[in-house]
Amino acid sequence: MLENISLIIDKVATSKQERSLHMKQQPPELYLKLKERHSDLIDAVETLTKAARAAGPLDDKIGHLIQLGAAAAIHSKGSVCSHAARALNAGASHEEIRHAIIVLTSTIGFPTVAAALSWVDEMFEKTD
Repeated sequence: MLENISLIIDKVATSKQERSLHMKQQPPELYLKLKERHSDLIDAVETLTKAARAAGPLDDKIGHLIQLGAAAAIHSKGSVCSHAARALNAGASHEEIRHAIIVLTSTIGFPTVAAALSWVDEMFEKTD
């Protein structure tokens, strides 16, 4: 089992280098401070994230849209904006990002959806 995890991590590390060439957004300042102060912890979280992404058939766009929904559900503005930006970089349109939030209305409630929509619209305005 550990061999399989190592193979997944190696595979993801290579694809991360390829994807980093396409990244348009720098990590937020808070994330960089956490990485500086707690590098072992952040390295472990990043490794877990890579392994989770490589463990199934979902592409990056769908993965980030799912994470966007989870971020909206917990009212995390930073995560909503981060996953919206990553979804854009993975090929999602503004409309797909908005729709990924709108479909949550009956699950997380209209006020939460409205807040998340305002955060992504604000981000779109800053980046367009």
